[in-house]
Formats: sequence, C-alpha cells, structure tokens
Amino acid sequence: SVPFLIRLFPSLLTKFVYLNFLAFPFFADFRRPELLVNNTINLYLTTEPGVTVGVWHTVPGSRGAEARGRDQRWYEEALADAHPVIIYLHGNGGTR
Repeated sequence: SVPFLIRLFPSLLTKFVYLNFLAFPFFADFRRPELLVNNTINLYLTTEPGVTVGVWHTVPGSRGAEARGRDQRWYEEALADAHPVIIYLHGNGGTR
C-alpha cells in the first residue's frame, strides 16, 4: 500500500525523506541560543524586503572568556574583525 500512497501523494515521499516537519531538540527556544550553545547570540538578517533570516553568531572557544557577558553590539563588531567567518547551513528543518 505504501507505493500506491506515494503514487497518489508524491509530496509524502519528500516529507519522509527530509523529515522537515520534525523540530529537534524538542521544545527548545531557538531565539535564546545561549541556553544551548556557549558564546552564541541570535541575530536576524534582512536579505530583501519581506525576507528575514534568523542566524546564530558563535565565537570560537578561544574567545569565549572575552565574549562572556557581552551584548549584541560586541558580537557584531567581532564579525567585522580579521578573523575568518565560517558559515554552516544546517538544512531544511526550520530550526537552527
């Protein structure tokens, strides 16, 4: 019956392959990353009118002591320094 259902509803296949309807970890507040990951803040980037992308900025552990207790402005300035920036694209689950 599964092949028949997939033939009738092809969108089911993408749901089960990508599992983008699951949000893991369950019941996590992704707007407060400091509860999950050290030295991390939540930012929003406006890529074009009407499109906003949520991002986390995490500084490396070597700068952890320096980042402790700092505000969003410090993290934004840390993005502009000479250190490299690594962009990690997490996937399509709708979470970070």
